[in-house]
Amino acid sequence: MSHPPDLWVVGDVHGEHDKLRALLLGAGLMDAGGAWAGGGAHLVFLGDYLDRGPDGLGVVRLVRRLEEEAPRSGGRVTALLGNHEVMFLAADRFRRTALGDRFGFQEYWEANGGQASDAARAGPDDLAWLAARPALARVGRWLLLHADSPMYLHLGGSVEAVNVRVAALLDSASAEVWGHFANAFAGRLAFVGPEGEGAARKLLDTFGGRRLAHGHTPVYVLLDEDGPGAGRPVLYAGGLCVALDSGMAYREDAGFIVRLNDRGVAEVRTFSPD
Repeated sequence: MSHPPDLWVVGDVHGEHDKLRALLLGAGLMDAGGAWAGGGAHLVFLGDYLDRGPDGLGVVRLVRRLEEEAPRSGGRVTALLGNHEVMFLAADRFRRTALGDRFGFQEYWEANGGQASDAARAGPDDLAWLAARPALARVGRWLLLHADSPMYLHLGGSVEAVNVRVAALLDSASAEVWGHFANAFAGRLAFVGPEGEGAARKLLDTFGGRRLAHGHTPVYVLLDEDGPGAGRPVLYAGGLCVALDSGMAYREDAGFIVRLNDRGVAEVRTFSPD
């Protein structure tokens, strides 16, 4: 009987290129030269490659390269859309229009950690790749998404429909469309509290899967604490949700990558600054 490939997941990287390299090396998914070494593994990124940290474009280009290389060894890389990609793309698009950025996308992006060096270095291929990111993925029993938000339910009734709708939104010339999408994407914490399990169940019933894994809200925010446990993934909402935003760009010692299986979190590799 064949076994499913290893499923590795990384939450919000936010420009922490060197941390990402260290984590991928530690998990055996990349070699010292930066090439794919994961064989038939499936590596999923939950979005937010840019902003806050020092080298968002370096992160984007590393993920792009691994996405291209992995299939040659029977592996796969899936890179989802995060809300910071939407902010970055909106600032770029409306900065270039004849009317200028009358809606303040540039200011909004900068206020949320936008890095001028990323904007200056981004080429047409980088922008096209970012705009082509899917919003949802389902791998085996896992539903994978960026935000702990019910926003996805308003975009379609299946993974495929949501991804088609998001592609259309990111192709829109309307500032109002972009603004509404960016604001909706900023919502969080939908799966905590008394109604959280029901909200998570609704997403799973709609899009499939037994559990969902998300980024967007750092674990220490979800826990409302900053102790040792804040450096590891959190299973919550009646066991339906796993939170995987390690807060890489917020704490020097933060960062982890996880291997998921049908039973939950099978392995955690954490970043060590030493």
